[in-house]
Amino acid sequence: MSFPSSDHFNGKTFFTPGAPSLVRWREILRWKFSRHEVATWPRWIDAPPVVAASPSGTATGAAKAPAVTATWINHSSFLLQTGGVNLLLDPVYSRHCGPFGLLGPRRVHAPGIAFDALPRIDAVLLSHDHYDHCDLATLRRLARRDAPAAFAPLGHRDLFRRAGFADARIRELDWWETAELGGDPERGGIRVTLTPAQHWSKRLSSPRCRRLWGGFFLETRTPVSAGGPGAGGTENAAARRVYFAGDSGYHAAIFRDIGARLGAPDLALLPIGAYEPRWFMSPQHCNPAEAVRMHLEVGAKLSVAMHWGAFQLTDEARDEPPRALRAALREAGLPPEVFGVLEPGASVTI
Repeated sequence: MSFPSSDHFNGKTFFTPGAPSLVRWREILRWKFSRHEVATWPRWIDAPPVVAASPSGTATGAAKAPAVTATWINHSSFLLQTGGVNLLLDPVYSRHCGPFGLLGPRRVHAPGIAFDALPRIDAVLLSHDHYDHCDLATLRRLARRDAPAAFAPLGHRDLFRRAGFADARIRELDWWETAELGGDPERGGIRVTLTPAQHWSKRLSSPRCRRLWGGFFLETRTPVSAGGPGAGGTENAAARRVYFAGDSGYHAAIFRDIGARLGAPDLALLPIGAYEPRWFMSPQHCNPAEAVRMHLEVGAKLSVAMHWGAFQLTDEARDEPPRALRAALREAGLPPEVFGVLEPGASVTI
């Protein structure tokens, strides 16, 4: 499928303007065959999943803003619940994050919410096609059980079709493009905007960078009560803002631009893991110090860490990202509570 040329699509492949060049095969081989300081991860961590998902945020009265509850499942997988709407971000439930769910790094702890304990899922938001974010086996289970809608960057329609999603329920977005996800009519819906990220795309079955990647900026929308602005109280007002960064290296302009265009998020879900060695990983994955810069530049009121702890993708120890995050917050003069680290299955509500 072809897409219109833009500042991030040359007619054949996608790219991030101003980003370093993508790593080449010889650099991948250099990394693979020169890994002398690879940390040993535990084979398994006993972290029993929670019995059921946290309840969706509610409000007393249609004019009040519904709360948003974010529950960390594992890696970059989150359950977001607000106003009767349940969203899954980058859901991965397979034992391995790799082709067929049988190859690649093996998980070291169970998902924080068991699949069968998930509430009915209204929509899946997918940041890009890498196996640790796009797990077709999980998407197939969701399609069979809930027939949810799907939101993803340009080029992902074929993957959702393979997973059994109805074509009419799949929405592909370009950077800065917005779509509306309907919810409870008494509480409004959710505005979904695809945001830029510094990354790339590739699967076993597709060439590199033929699909776009990105993050998501979500705004809950709630009707103004009767007697308020507008006739009949039909005008919507932004209630809560959540920014999900997806997978990204640090970029000097992207995160400031997101905050300037879309507003300061009440909650940012930011990656902190899979960053060593820096000579190889820095173009594609931020480290904790860079995640703190992302937190500041996007203007987040609260951030929660993701992209760590479930799958050993790179060379650092499993517990190093949270430790490095605490050090980076101290260095930046920030209190630890502004950028939290959750246990699998734990939640925050804003």
